[in-house]
Amino acid sequence: MSQSLVEYQAENHIATITMNDPKTLNAFSTALKNAMVDALDKADTDEQVRVIILQGAGGHFSSGGHIGEMLENGMESEALSNKLNFMVGEVAEISLKLRNIHKPIIAKLEGAVAGAGMNLALTCDFRIAADNAKFVQAFVNIGLIPDAGGIYLLNQLIGVAKTTEMVMLGDKLKADDMARLNLVNQVVSNEELEASVLALATRLSNLPGKALASMKHMINTHAYMGLNEALDMEVDQQTMLAKTDDFKEGITAFMEKRKPVYQGK
Repeated sequence: MSQSLVEYQAENHIATITMNDPKTLNAFSTALKNAMVDALDKADTDEQVRVIILQGAGGHFSSGGHIGEMLENGMESEALSNKLNFMVGEVAEISLKLRNIHKPIIAKLEGAVAGAGMNLALTCDFRIAADNAKFVQAFVNIGLIPDAGGIYLLNQLIGVAKTTEMVMLGDKLKADDMARLNLVNQVVSNEELEASVLALATRLSNLPGKALASMKHMINTHAYMGLNEALDMEVDQQTMLAKTDDFKEGITAFMEKRKPVYQGK
C-alpha cells in the first residue's frame, strides 16, 4: 500500500482511511485507487476492525477524477476513450468494495466533494458533512455522465426527479442542501466534524457487528441489487462519450478556464 497517497490507521476497533493527495484535492488517480483498495481490504479482513472512516487530507474529501491522468495519452479520440474506459472501471471497483464490505463505513466530508468523490461518499453507509463542504455532480460540465454509480445511487436515495435535476444541471450544493435531500446524515461545523464522526464510529463499534453486517447485506439485496449493472453501463457510456466533440470541448474549456461552447456532436 502506498503510504504517500493513502494513510491507514486502526485504533479502538475503528479503521481510518485517509486519501492523501492534497495537491489534487485527493483526485482519484490509478495509484490512489490501488492504495485505497489495499487499505479497504486490510480493514475488511482485520477482525479487530468493526467500523471504517473514509476521509480526505488537506481539508477536502475528493475533487473526483484525476484530469491530468485522463489526458496523459493526449486528446486523440481513441486514446481518450480507452483511458476513460479504464479509469471509470477503476473507480467502479471502489464503489462495489464499499458496498460489499459488511462493516459500517462513514464518509467524513469537508471541502470539495465532487464528481466521483461525491458518488463514492453516497456509496458509504453514513455521511457526516462539515458546513464548509461543497457537493457537485460536475460531469455534465465536461460532456460526461456520472461515474462510480452516481445516477443509480441518487435514484435509490432521492428519486428520479431530483436525480435528473442534479446530474443534468450540475449545480453546486451546500451541506445544508444535501441534508434537505436526506443525502447526508448530519451537518456540523468544521470544528465539530472530527468529534462527530468519531462519536458515530464509536457508537457503531459497540453494537453487535454480525447484526450490522446482516443489515448491510439485506440493504444491498433490497436497495442496491442493480449496482453492478449500472456500473457496467457507465463504462460503456463514458467510453462512447469520450469520442464526442462535446467532451473534447468541455475538457479543453476546463483546462483553459473558460466557458465551453457545445455543438451537440
